[in-house]
Amino acid sequence: MPQGQPNVVPEDGMTTRQRRNRPLLVVHTGEMKGKSTAAFGLALRGWNQGWSVGVFQFVKSAKWKVGEEAAFRALGRVHEQTGEGGPVEWHKMGEGWSWARKQGSEQDHAAAALEGWREIARRIADQRHGIYVLDEFTYPMHWGWVDVDEVVSVLAAREGFQHVVITGRNAPQALVDAADLVVQMTKVKHPMDAGQKGQRGIEW
Repeated sequence: MPQGQPNVVPEDGMTTRQRRNRPLLVVHTGEMKGKSTAAFGLALRGWNQGWSVGVFQFVKSAKWKVGEEAAFRALGRVHEQTGEGGPVEWHKMGEGWSWARKQGSEQDHAAAALEGWREIARRIADQRHGIYVLDEFTYPMHWGWVDVDEVVSVLAAREGFQHVVITGRNAPQALVDAADLVVQMTKVKHPMDAGQKGQRGIEW
């Protein structure tokens, strides 16, 4: 997009304004770190626009206190107290419908993951949020716990103004094909290659 101008303008009957404000399905996939980080950056921009932000984490442990969660919960309080930005909801394992990889059977995990997706689908039908971050949601699809075709169908049919950002490795091809924006994170270098473990402020 040189100078912000698209190379092709489709003949779809939409005005430039309508096309510019069309809600997007975004996928961040690939082997390298940064997929969730980039998604939360988009959510920050959405919060600043006054959109309702819904974050749904599918794999990360409830015991892992990530910096983004603390920051977004603080931004939610800012909105409640001052009206600035937008409301924030953050859901993860241990808060009703996600799962712990180290507890229960695979059937338990699959059932909980499916219920998590069902809750998201209900919210999409209700047009609950302006931007959804479905963090590491590619994994339950990749494992066969959540039907990819159903996800694509629900997202394609969503009404109103609802951006959806999905992160995780091994994004299914059907999801990639349906998305408006797809990023493949490719590693060039990583501190772990030199024996360095994750550190505070960088990984969490």
